[in-house]
Amino acid sequence: MGDKTRVQVSKLKPGRYILIDDEPCRITNITVSSPGKHGSAKARIDAVGIFDGKVRSIVKPTSSEVDVPIIDKRTGQIIAITPDTVQLMDMETYELFDVPIATGVDDEIKDKLREGINVEYWETLGRIKIMKLKGESE
Repeated sequence: MGDKTRVQVSKLKPGRYILIDDEPCRITNITVSSPGKHGSAKARIDAVGIFDGKVRSIVKPTSSEVDVPIIDKRTGQIIAITPDTVQLMDMETYELFDVPIATGVDDEIKDKLREGINVEYWETLGRIKIMKLKGESE
């Protein structure tokens, strides 16, 4: 999978995702200025990084194209928890992999992680993040 695609700026909406500085971000706000005498309409896009939580902004013409990440949302089961990683098993492929706790787990769910719990995780651009708990078992 290419992990990203191109989309015209005028098609973007808040809540969608965009790549800013090669970092996947969720769009929080889009402001479009009207076209001027010597230029086209510009869009100011404000977004928050999925993995680092940083606020980023870009300004682009509405007719230009930007990269949009392809996010694979999957279910996994926590197999083991170490001080710095969480070992997950994908529930479809039964593949095992490690997710670093520092960048791959939000603070809200970090203390709720237990072995055997199913979680939803997102994979994009070769990086993985645990997004939410799915309960004790499904």
